[in-house]
Amino acid sequence: MRRHENGALRPGWEAQIAAEGLVFNNTLTGKGSVSYWREAQYYSLTTAEVDRLASVADTVFDRMLVAAGDHVIERRLYDRLGIPAYAVPAIERSWNEESPSVYGRFDFRYGNHPDLVADDPSLAVPKLLEFNADTPTSLLETAVIQWNWLLGNPAAAHRDQWNNVYDALVAAWSRNLSVLRNRTGRQVPVVHFTWSSLDDSGEDKFTVLCMADAAQQAGIEPVFLHTEDIRLAESDEWVSLDGTSVHPGRFLDHENRPVELVFKLYPWESLAADPFGRTALWNTLQPDGTVWVEPPYKMLWSNKGILAVLWEMFGTDAELSQYLLPTYFAGEEPAGWADFAEKPLLSREGANVRLVSGGATIASSGGPYGSEGMIRQQLATLPDFTGVDGPHHPVLGVWMVDGQAAGLGIRESDGLITDNLSSFVPHCIVDEGTP
Repeated sequence: MRRHENGALRPGWEAQIAAEGLVFNNTLTGKGSVSYWREAQYYSLTTAEVDRLASVADTVFDRMLVAAGDHVIERRLYDRLGIPAYAVPAIERSWNEESPSVYGRFDFRYGNHPDLVADDPSLAVPKLLEFNADTPTSLLETAVIQWNWLLGNPAAAHRDQWNNVYDALVAAWSRNLSVLRNRTGRQVPVVHFTWSSLDDSGEDKFTVLCMADAAQQAGIEPVFLHTEDIRLAESDEWVSLDGTSVHPGRFLDHENRPVELVFKLYPWESLAADPFGRTALWNTLQPDGTVWVEPPYKMLWSNKGILAVLWEMFGTDAELSQYLLPTYFAGEEPAGWADFAEKPLLSREGANVRLVSGGATIASSGGPYGSEGMIRQQLATLPDFTGVDGPHHPVLGVWMVDGQAAGLGIRESDGLITDNLSSFVPHCIVDEGTP
């Protein structure tokens, strides 16, 4: 694995990526405008490294995460994950019925560069940092923007890229809807694609549009609306759910059409926290209830508590433990543990993360999370591919589409915590002996 700083600048590249949907490239900070997209820098990996990442990702998903989901459900560990009791029936039903699920993104620590591995051999093995199972972003950047960069950049145009994400999404939508029809007999004439109206950057919108474009290629008619515009059919009926009244009516869109199946870029834990979300959870249990993509059971995997569950289950497994970092619910770590990353169960984009080395905080970030509970994961600082402008710490995002590894997106930061000011860096495949 290498980081290169000799990539060419495509003429008009800023206008091109904006035309492709990356309208949120520039972010104003106290130091001026920061470009999210790296045009002239890129990473290269060998075929063997890509194969290793794909194999590890598939192993973690098939042999570990699925078993961890069963483990949480069988042992009723919902309280440990901070999951409310009223969400459990919808979680279990969607899990048992294998409700439609399209995508997710693993974040791995990996830096298989000879100089880095000489100092830290663990960088030669992909280590799971977390699973963005419910509402992962950087989809557009991975599936579209970096692919077009590969085709149009002289430094990489004759090379390949690990990127089957878009085609895999097309196949995933086709398969999932076919399974739904066969299982329930329901015909879904349209699929609604939603994002919050509060997103003023365009990131959520164009992530959803990318997903919808793949679905359309699978023969699906997309309908777009804001999450806040989904409403309930008028009814005087109410039912009780754990002491809270919920509305039993069907969900409708802005044109009064039934919302049969909806792709939402809105996290389940946020949705479940308000009365509308309780209604949505109750509604999934009805024969004609709305089908949500991603399904409620993703609350098990998007929760960082699943990392502690994974370590509890596989920490002594000689084969599988190598892909994990020792992780515990806060307060349950070994006595005297002084080197760890403290993460809230539900945080996003590196919010409220604290890195501790030798008992002292070496990095931290602010944010609104933490009251829901924390985990402590063994400290394993990200590799540093130092460039002319300073340190670069990459996180390797492996996209899982329909449960299989489908491609790679790399984000890097100059600090040790990958946050909302990190950059997206394209990649290509370069084997020894190739130009």
